Amino acid sequence: MKEFDSEELAKFNGENNGPVYIAHQGKIYNLSESSRWKTGRHMKRHRAGADLTTDIKAAPLGPEVLEKFPQVGV
Repeated sequence: MKEFDSEELAKFNGENNGPVYIAHQGKIYNLSESSRWKTGRHMKRHRAGADLTTDIKAAPLGPEVLEKFPQVGV
């Protein structure tokens, strides 16, 4: 599994139709196939290329929704 630091993860922010990655509890997920993350933002609040562990704790859906997407790193 590829290891990411926050600087490298930030490159996968979905800009210019690039890949959309987010971190959650030390795991990096590729959300590029999610229609809700097409622009690199979800609900105009959550930005791709970042650790969203805290944000997901407050979300109406649990972290199990991330298991639908491939884990690409740690």
